[in-house]
Amino acid sequence: MTDGEDAPTTDGDGLDPARQRAAVRERYGEIAEIGSGSSSCCGDDGGDCGGTEGPAAEGGTELGYTEDDLDAVAAGANLGLGCGNPTAIASLEPGETVLDLGSGGGFDCFLAAREVGEEGRVVGVDMTPEMVERARENVGANDATNVEFRLGEIEHLPVADGTVDVILSNCVINLSADKRRVFAEAYRVLRPGGRLAVSDVVATADLPSDIRGDAASVSACVGGAAAIPTLESMLADAGFVEVAIEPKDDSESFIREWDPDRDLADYLTAATIEARKPTNDPESATEETAA
Repeated sequence: MTDGEDAPTTDGDGLDPARQRAAVRERYGEIAEIGSGSSSCCGDDGGDCGGTEGPAAEGGTELGYTEDDLDAVAAGANLGLGCGNPTAIASLEPGETVLDLGSGGGFDCFLAAREVGEEGRVVGVDMTPEMVERARENVGANDATNVEFRLGEIEHLPVADGTVDVILSNCVINLSADKRRVFAEAYRVLRPGGRLAVSDVVATADLPSDIRGDAASVSACVGGAAAIPTLESMLADAGFVEVAIEPKDDSESFIREWDPDRDLADYLTAATIEARKPTNDPESATEETAA
């Protein structure tokens, strides 16, 4: 599918990419040091996003996690930065290798580790050194011997070709200034038949220019959100098939809390993003056994 004429023109292109990366790294470095209690995807100093309390701030049941999910992971991994529950749509199987793009404190990684079992493997990648350090500290607290965390950018994944069964991500791809590169990298590291299971925010209307060009808004999961037709086109161009992007209507309740001065639900919604790498992809490396 190609972009429609009426598709919102939002892909973080209002902000210089280098400045965008620096703003994202700075924000999430600070959140990693502060720890839990940060406010949803926006953080507690979200500029135009404002702050929230309650289920969204805790990354709780309002985002799609069960009470069992929340109880299963030791304190310190759930920083309340998501906008959904990607593990709920991933249909993980024992023995699979899972990659989490923008793994933060590791919450989704530790949930995935329970699903894939001791024979499976989970790798989290985050570009913020403070987050990677925090996540590595959480490995012991969660007795997660099949989980590791790597420092790296999701546009340049430190992962071998064709070694991953499932890619997860939770409210992170919107932060990238080069989403096409993210999807190309995701395609590269997936095995033939591998799948993408992502929770993210998408744009439903043109964002005001003061949001698209504002570093605080972009680094707070708002200013860099892309429209669904744009994302569909990017995924198809990367080679993915069975692309399905489904908005979550119930996300309005917490998105409205991200900004005390304007209703961001007029411009954004949370969504699930699913896609698959073809099983007959001729360029994939099928002989690799480790990520």
